[in-house]
Amino acid sequence: MRDIRMFVEDIGHQEVVGTLVRRLAQESGIEINLRVLSASGGSGTVLHEFQRYVSGLQIGNMPDLFIAAIDANCRGIARRRKEILEKAGNLKDLTVCAVPDPHIERWLLIDSAAFKKVLGTGCQAPAGKCERGLFKRLLFKAVRESGRSPLIGGVEHAKDIVLAMDLDSVKEPSLKKFLKDLRSRFLEWQR
Repeated sequence: MRDIRMFVEDIGHQEVVGTLVRRLAQESGIEINLRVLSASGGSGTVLHEFQRYVSGLQIGNMPDLFIAAIDANCRGIARRRKEILEKAGNLKDLTVCAVPDPHIERWLLIDSAAFKKVLGTGCQAPAGKCERGLFKRLLFKAVRESGRSPLIGGVEHAKDIVLAMDLDSVKEPSLKKFLKDLRSRFLEWQR
């Protein structure tokens, strides 16, 4: 069983990224123990907690993999990945970055067929426009238009949407990069 520690900035990241990790592990035939160690406070808090955690690790307590998930927040994927890997220090080779561009809610809206399968109606695949709160509003609106009450902004449907997604057809660059990096790691473990 592979031990994975995940640092995320909120419940949306925890649900979306956590479900993606579990799904890809299952599809790869890899047993994992996924532990979420940070799930609130925004990207600054996550980066700080991640750095503090990895710098305090003892050799015997080393996990097989770290996953750090923070939104690009209009700063760009490359810049945010660099920030994460700097915080990982000499453990950057054990770190996979999930950097939704610009926000995690967009990942839930890019596969209209998956959205329809879960909620009964499709959704508009939004452009990667950079506007604070835009994708939270779009997700809320799409869930409401499906006839459901978005209890926590629509994120309560994240697991089901992610499980219904066609991950082999993903074109959204930030999600595609995360899937590629994680699949590569799981492929190494299969050897």
